[in-house]
Amino acid sequence: MAAKRLPAYSGATVPASHRLPARQTWIADIGEAGGVTCREGSLVLLHLLLALRIVTLTPALAEDVAAIGARAQLVGVSEFSDDVPNAATLPRVADFTSVDAERIIALHPDLVVGIPSQSRLVAPLRRLGIRVVLIADNTYDDIFIDLRTLGALTGHAAGARAEVARLQAQTARLRAGVIRRTYRPSVFVAVGASPIWTVGPSSYIAKLIELAGGEDAAGDLRAPWGQYSGEALLRVQPDAIVSDSDAGLIAVEDREPWRSLRAVREGHVFVITDRRVDNAFFRPGPHYNEGLRWLIERLSSLSTPTTPSDRSTPNW
Repeated sequence: MAAKRLPAYSGATVPASHRLPARQTWIADIGEAGGVTCREGSLVLLHLLLALRIVTLTPALAEDVAAIGARAQLVGVSEFSDDVPNAATLPRVADFTSVDAERIIALHPDLVVGIPSQSRLVAPLRRLGIRVVLIADNTYDDIFIDLRTLGALTGHAAGARAEVARLQAQTARLRAGVIRRTYRPSVFVAVGASPIWTVGPSSYIAKLIELAGGEDAAGDLRAPWGQYSGEALLRVQPDAIVSDSDAGLIAVEDREPWRSLRAVREGHVFVITDRRVDNAFFRPGPHYNEGLRWLIERLSSLSTPTTPSDRSTPNW
């Protein structure tokens, strides 16, 4: 199972004290001590925000920063941040399991942005007084919350609003061809094939399935993502299976429980091989519509089951 594809799903929220950079207090001090007007203070604050040196600790956050027009402020990114313009020129300072504190310190960042599951990893940075903001990326709604939060943090609030509006309008156009369908196929997302890992109904990916006109087959999974038993998979008998080349599904399709699934027998296994689509589908970031478009196209190829027996569990 490739760690790059597993979101944190921590459910933590952004503390109010972390929603704006510490430099805001500097402006308040200037205004009180130096008689700077509110307008002048706002201009100074905007100038300081636009000059922020930013480090992002997940690929989706780097994509968010670029999407709102703040790419020039990025000075460091995490591994797999390959859908950011000129990403190859930026130092890689983190992955989902580690943060290179020494390298981040050497970059002299004004702001480090990560996700709640990285709280322990960024503790050394906070002890040194480096501004760290952790924002959740668990759900579909978090995509837009994160864009707006980063817009406020970086001085690109207008760019963030425009990006949110663009993404939501694009989603509405994609959905226009889906909402007329009456058949809602059940979709099982194989994040890992052996052992089996999948996504639950509270996950970002489950929302993509819903938007594409399907249902998450692992609706009984209480966590946003987790391990799933072969017996449970046989019981739910999904209409389609979605995976990618890193999950190892192709290598075990001829083994149980996979070979006893109707979706496997009928060829309704959709493996994402395009890297950009893979990133868009598995990351709750500004490219999610590319993943949604891919899924809509696959689900539209499925035929409606004709009898209840089509969902029966085979004997093995």
